[in-house]
Amino acid sequence: MKRAIGIRTSVIASSLIILAIACDGNSKKQVELEEKTETIAKEPQWTQDQEDVKATVEHFLVVGGNYDLDAMDEMILDKANIGISRLDEGEWQNSTKTIAEYFEKAKQNTLKPYYEPVRAWDIKINKGQLAFAKADAILHSFGIPRRNNVDYFTLIKEKDSWRFLNLSFTSTSLPEDEKIFNLESFARSYAQVWSGVRPEFVALFFEENGALQVNENKPALGREQIAKIAKGFMLDLPDMVVSFDSLVNKTNGTEFHWTLTATNSGPGGTGKKVKVSGFELWQLGENGRILNSQGHFPTEEYNRQLGIED
Repeated sequence: MKRAIGIRTSVIASSLIILAIACDGNSKKQVELEEKTETIAKEPQWTQDQEDVKATVEHFLVVGGNYDLDAMDEMILDKANIGISRLDEGEWQNSTKTIAEYFEKAKQNTLKPYYEPVRAWDIKINKGQLAFAKADAILHSFGIPRRNNVDYFTLIKEKDSWRFLNLSFTSTSLPEDEKIFNLESFARSYAQVWSGVRPEFVALFFEENGALQVNENKPALGREQIAKIAKGFMLDLPDMVVSFDSLVNKTNGTEFHWTLTATNSGPGGTGKKVKVSGFELWQLGENGRILNSQGHFPTEEYNRQLGIED
């Protein structure tokens, strides 16, 4: 009988120990869950003003990369200024310009497009009227990351729209082992220039002897002819935006898939909107540009949406 009591006591004690361990484990899980919940709760939730500022800066970086000076001018105050600190060969070079000086110099220079995606943001709003935005970005040139630009923008609200009061940035070259061609960056940059106003920028993504064929039309040979094709689309669809969708590897090249949204508001246009998707089949050349592109999109659907008769 004493042995039975001893066994029961041992069993009860063991059960209590197991229960205690289980409770302790559950407590730890509960604490971890609470800590995780607290961490999530502490993550900043952006206000509508912050979202609007972010969208404004992103749009500015696109029109800036396309050197669309008219679009830039509409976004910047007349008395704005630009400050640049650039590190080259171990020495910082500083310069400041008024926005008018910047535009004048840009008109005189030979321009090339750039693509500047932001990898980190810090946006602060003061009384809903002033915004201070920091954008840590990587500047890409034809698919190759070149420099780390940390951009600083001061914006002021005018009639419910944010406009730039000051633009400044530091620019440092990336290490050579990071300057590696990236096909997706190249594709996104290519989509960006199609959304611009400079058809010669589209042509620069092709080898000098490159070719672009659109559906069953005669191929455009060389950069001059390719620029003419791009110019035709840009004139007919002044607000054209081409967005990158995906890249698909094929045995005979790479398919660049895109979506176009625009309004046919150019000379003699119908005023109607269009949204179509298509792709280009690329073969790249030795210089990392497009040697041959075969473009495909639904012509009948494109014409139907725009109200264009065959």
